[in-house]
Amino acid sequence: MTDLFNNLSRRRALLAGAAIGGAASALASREVRAAAPVHRWESSYSGGSAAAARAPGQPGRDYQPTVTPGGATLDWRIVDGVKVYHLVAEEVDHEFAPGLRALCWGYNGRVHGPTIEAVEGDRVRVYVTNKLPAPTTVHWHGIFLPNGMDGVGGLNQRSIAPGETFRYEWTFNQSGTFMYHSHHDEMTQMALGMLGMIVVHPRPAPPGYRVDRDFVIMLSEWKIVPGARRPDPNEMTDFNVLTMNAKAYPGTAPLVCRTGERVRIRFGNLSAMDHHPIHLHGYYWKVVATDGGPLPVSAQWPETTVLVPVGSTRDVEFVADAPGDWAMHCHMTHHVMNQMGHDLPNMIGVDARKVGALGGRVVRGYMPMGQHGMGDMAEMGMPVPKNSIPMVGARGPFDAITMGGMFTVLKVRDEDIGDGNQDPGWYKHPPGTVADLARKEDMDRDGIQT
Repeated sequence: MTDLFNNLSRRRALLAGAAIGGAASALASREVRAAAPVHRWESSYSGGSAAAARAPGQPGRDYQPTVTPGGATLDWRIVDGVKVYHLVAEEVDHEFAPGLRALCWGYNGRVHGPTIEAVEGDRVRVYVTNKLPAPTTVHWHGIFLPNGMDGVGGLNQRSIAPGETFRYEWTFNQSGTFMYHSHHDEMTQMALGMLGMIVVHPRPAPPGYRVDRDFVIMLSEWKIVPGARRPDPNEMTDFNVLTMNAKAYPGTAPLVCRTGERVRIRFGNLSAMDHHPIHLHGYYWKVVATDGGPLPVSAQWPETTVLVPVGSTRDVEFVADAPGDWAMHCHMTHHVMNQMGHDLPNMIGVDARKVGALGGRVVRGYMPMGQHGMGDMAEMGMPVPKNSIPMVGARGPFDAITMGGMFTVLKVRDEDIGDGNQDPGWYKHPPGTVADLARKEDMDRDGIQT
């Protein structure tokens, strides 16, 4: 018990001293910048000139690049002091998890689109080429920019017709975590995957404060009928594929870090209808920023579950001081299921032996299920319709992991993990640290009767 108390105390000290104390200087620096007017677009937008921008920020010098697990970061080049990006809106044959693919709409051959990364003060120019069969636009969600660059079809610009390329240009006058998405026929185009994340690093970087791992995760939801080849954009309530970076477990990528590293996770939620309470096992984190900007240290709060509302971003930070494989998932229980039908009869506790015998006469291999819950589905190996995946799970290091959907694993390791982009495999637990069958002598000693 003393060791446990000391460990907890150590972790709290790390969070309070390293994460929070470091954030104080970072936030103080940001608050100085925030005192200046931030809505003076005329001073920062000069009709295409880069004069008001600062020297383009460079990775390694001005910021540590983020990682989008299972995704990518958009390439850029510098032309006359402007960072130039190119987004291509197009149809994408996307794999959500092994066995489940769908024809979606995305950017640059990806669903979701690649993360756009820049630095406060950067002048950016984004070309958008439309290779879809329908018009589209791009809205830069949460970004301060000239009204004509905001990307709402019909209101701020005419829509980008198939085959056309539009140019968007502005100077980043803020830092934080933001998003981009289609703003033409949003119900259809966003439901088909036209979303992405934006990360703008502060300039100057907060002195004496940095994170070691900076992860970016987009949360979303889909309706894909088993056997279908396209998501259904008309769905309003019965979503059956819940994703992190457009992947459903077991297709999600783990978050890999080394023991003692300071970790930031940037969550964005562009789901059609649902908020997502994302829960991390084994830790608590501090909510340090929203899409409105950084939170003062006095306003940050510790919790193990962060609610990410639709249309919002949340940044959390913690010190990864407890090695192991730690689950991270949405705590809406139906959001950790895959292609689940919600109109099934409740079979819990039903004796289905007679039903099974009768059904087997009509359909070879018929198997009644659900009378003991759905956990057995992860290991039953039942055949599923074409282009669909089982409702739950995948094989874990001990037995089946009976979750799917919006679920992944934070993998914290004492040993060297390189650049963190490789899955280190399952955690090797020290002897005596895994829950297992209780011994009779232990139960007798502790007065446990069964």
